[in-house]
Amino acid sequence: MPNRSPLDDPRNRAHAWSRYKRLMKGMALFTLGVVVVVLLAFWWFSATALGIGFMMLLTSALMGLVFLSSGTGHDESVSDATDQSRDGRNR
Repeated sequence: MPNRSPLDDPRNRAHAWSRYKRLMKGMALFTLGVVVVVLLAFWWFSATALGIGFMMLLTSALMGLVFLSSGTGHDESVSDATDQSRDGRNR
């Protein structure tokens, strides 16, 4: 039976999601700034600048989810399928 996740508690879940949303707002502002700088630097290659901006947003969203999962203890609540038995063999 899997361990209970800290995200099962509504208060922990609300705190984790508010922290994630705050992180995403900050990263969106930072990304917007980078896109503006890149658009100014590469105004003739706007597709490149938009691609860089999209890549930064995607990267920050994925890293934010990693921090959300790790920071709330959700990672520790998942059982490890690679646990070894006493005789050293995988189960």
